[in-house]
Amino acid sequence: MKNIQNQESAFIEVTDELVRPLLHVRAKDSHKGTYGHALLIAGSTGKTGAALLASEACMRSGVGLLTTHLPKTAMLPLQVYLPEAMISVDKSDDCFSQVPDLQPYNAIGVGPGLGKAPETMTALKILIQESKAPMVFDADALNILAENKTWLAFLPARTIITPHPKEFERLFGKTDSREQAIELQREMAMRYKIIIVLKGANTTTILPDGRCFVNTTGNPGMATGGSGDVLTGIILSLLAQRYTPEEAAIIGVFMHGMAGDAAAAKLGMEAMIAGDITKYLDFRL
Repeated sequence: MKNIQNQESAFIEVTDELVRPLLHVRAKDSHKGTYGHALLIAGSTGKTGAALLASEACMRSGVGLLTTHLPKTAMLPLQVYLPEAMISVDKSDDCFSQVPDLQPYNAIGVGPGLGKAPETMTALKILIQESKAPMVFDADALNILAENKTWLAFLPARTIITPHPKEFERLFGKTDSREQAIELQREMAMRYKIIIVLKGANTTTILPDGRCFVNTTGNPGMATGGSGDVLTGIILSLLAQRYTPEEAAIIGVFMHGMAGDAAAAKLGMEAMIAGDITKYLDFRL
């Protein structure tokens, strides 16, 4: 975090020179418990793939243990696709409807493929009230927040949210330019004391103190369904490994983009899909 704290400008370019000193070095005597236990709450009927993508990205980013909480219908697909992940099964066949015991987890990610069923909205509200671990919100978790804007004030300080432009607009209002959107992003990050990652070309991450970190990796080939789910998994993994929320957001966005660049170089931007981003993750800067 020291390297980030030393950045005093309101706009900081995120490069490998900034990210490299932030990366943790694995000790020879470490074990899976050293690298944290993440909880991912994801998936609903018709959106199981988002849970699979986010789960795999989380594990490929170095987490020690991952438990994915999902509806009963998604249990078998995850067990087959990613046997390394543990499963917490919701009482509902189709959606997130109950908050599991949160005590074992170092970090929580919620949103990929979640849906917006009434029972999911209720469960998300309970999660916000009960969670003591660092959190990252994405996708339908953000769409639910957009329909219940008073809940924003109850998000724990330094919670990370990762909206794409339309999700950002639903949360905070329409703007006429990228510049206006960044100013609104800064205002909201400071108001709610949260970390806002506004996805897109040159993704911007704004911290609660108003500093804006502008990402330098990524390409248009990443504009494909599931790319955001992969980013959620990466950030969740870093949070569980006890990176600070600020570090997890900035490093996660950078590594996500760098993997996308590697995938595009190998496959071409038109041919790459979200799962390819995970395949090319590489934290060896």
